[in-house]
Amino acid sequence: MLRVAVVGASGYIGGELLRLLIGHPRVEVTVATSNRFAGKRVDGPHPNLRGATDLTFVANDRLAEAEGSFDVLFLATPHKETMGRMPEFLGLAEQVIDLSGDFRLRDPQVYEHHYGTPHTAPELIPTFTTGLPEWHRKEIRESDRISVPGCMATAGILALRPLSEAGLLTGGIQVDARTGSSGSGISAGSSNIHAERSGAMRIFAPNSHRHQAEITQSTGLPVSMTATGVEAVRGVQVLCRVQLTEGTDERALRRAYREAYADERFVRVVAQKRGLYRLPEPKILSGSNFCDVGFSVGDEPGTAVVVGALDNLVKGGSGNAVQCLNIRQGWPESLGLEFTGLHPN
Repeated sequence: MLRVAVVGASGYIGGELLRLLIGHPRVEVTVATSNRFAGKRVDGPHPNLRGATDLTFVANDRLAEAEGSFDVLFLATPHKETMGRMPEFLGLAEQVIDLSGDFRLRDPQVYEHHYGTPHTAPELIPTFTTGLPEWHRKEIRESDRISVPGCMATAGILALRPLSEAGLLTGGIQVDARTGSSGSGISAGSSNIHAERSGAMRIFAPNSHRHQAEITQSTGLPVSMTATGVEAVRGVQVLCRVQLTEGTDERALRRAYREAYADERFVRVVAQKRGLYRLPEPKILSGSNFCDVGFSVGDEPGTAVVVGALDNLVKGGSGNAVQCLNIRQGWPESLGLEFTGLHPN
């Protein structure tokens, strides 16, 4: 059994990591850290884990005392804090899978622009591999340091990159992203309480959301991104308005997707003419590691709307991380990730 630790395990992403890893047939979770809940049972803040584990949280500063008790370290720690502690983390485990935003962007200046602070460990950035299996599988197989992309970035990249790789897009891309309340994290504050969130469609990033830099980095095309919080708890949906190269039609778009994702277990092309769910819908993906992608060609010649949807806590975070773990260990990619989602939900 591979022994793993989850740092920052009391939040939503940390809880999903625990759920997936505790149920993984080849993994043993030996350490879960939380300063707030140190000494208390994991199934307190994560009641869905009742009966599944007897783990108790340890304080973050006691992680070093557990040295040698785990092989892989999963980081569900805050942006900006993670980079400062990364040298410590790298000394504690052979493999580190980071779910913070601190090592996603290749350019420290781009990081500073979007996160509002200088990067304190720029020399470590090139040592991390992007944890998006569909486009970085070869590198993940050989990497001991993996940085999992953001949830909206993952949906946008998986929806757009097949088209950019095929040379079917031109000009800038406008991304309209919607996310459920869990995307704000467990400590989001008063703006995320039910009285403020219920019934609201709050545009919390009218422009320049930080995930746009990840999409630009992956596609090579300029991206302008708006993000809106909707009443759902889970889920991300991105609508990407694109300009098509001359002569690109619906058949060319469908062919690009099929060629890119024909052998991908967790990406499905959903672009149907009829039916209740004709385009990607995050509601039916809750709890699953799938990302659905699709498109609709516009009435105006040379335009289309490209759509991506996923569960922000699974394929947009913890599930992607476990998929990377499976690849790195040479295991089947779907191990521990077989759940298909619910309908109705």
